[in-house]
Amino acid sequence: MGWGAVFMLESFPVLLAVGSVLGFLAGLGVGGGSLLMLWLTLVIGTDHSVARNINLLFFIPGAIISSVFRWKQGSLNIKKILPAVLLGCISAGVFSVLGKQLDTGIFRKLFGVLLLLTGLREVCYRPRKAR
Repeated sequence: MGWGAVFMLESFPVLLAVGSVLGFLAGLGVGGGSLLMLWLTLVIGTDHSVARNINLLFFIPGAIISSVFRWKQGSLNIKKILPAVLLGCISAGVFSVLGKQLDTGIFRKLFGVLLLLTGLREVCYRPRKAR
């Protein structure tokens, strides 16, 4: 890909369109953050550690807004998810500290495996029948 194409991919209209599509998918719970990581690292060529930081900043507002809407719809039970939220926050903090000490190549490989497993799960998923 030539330099002109790279700069065009980083233009404001393209980034606005990509951000809108990924935000829409994140709001549906499809995994816009994973797709954002792929866009940033594979298409734009952003360093993996920078892409992780951008992904975190992208995720926070969308997660808050989506959670508020789901709560207002009555499909979010705070008492059931609170332990997962608390443990998730603790784990994020611990692994952020550990992440600074590990090689980014390890993260790339682990993230690739995670995406493959997630993709396989989606392809092979069958809804459970009601009892």
